[in-house]
Amino acid sequence: MILKTLNGKTPEIGENTFVADNAALLGDVTVGDNCSIWYGAVLRGDVGAIRIGNNSNVQDGAVLHGTLGVSETVLGENVSVGHNAVVHGARIGNDVLIGMGAVVMDNAIVPDGTLIAAGAVILANSVLEPGIYAGVPAKKVKDASEKIRKMAHDNAQGYLQYKEWYK
Repeated sequence: MILKTLNGKTPEIGENTFVADNAALLGDVTVGDNCSIWYGAVLRGDVGAIRIGNNSNVQDGAVLHGTLGVSETVLGENVSVGHNAVVHGARIGNDVLIGMGAVVMDNAIVPDGTLIAAGAVILANSVLEPGIYAGVPAKKVKDASEKIRKMAHDNAQGYLQYKEWYK
């Protein structure tokens, strides 16, 4: 793994967390317990803090970043950030699944129990209601339900198992 202190801030990694050999964590990054940061993921806390809650995963090729003086990136607990997704200065609630290749922009707020479909783009300053969002720009396509929340939660729980294979 690439861990780099930047501007006096060193990434902090919680207990029982897997970080892949070529994942990069730079600057003001805090990763909770029981998380996984996968191959080629970049968590660049140079211009804004990055905070990741317990039991969350950032999958292969995903990028987390922010905008200087504008935003920081916060992921709640049991969050999955899919392969090649970008979370740029957004606030993500608990039990959220961000699909492969999705983009979530500055100061967007994604509430608990929400699913962002693969390839969707959540525009800057969007304040979503729980549910499923798809498209470019993303629109709500389904209302919230316990089934959606469970789907997101279960995805994160699966990654708790997968990370153990790599430790």
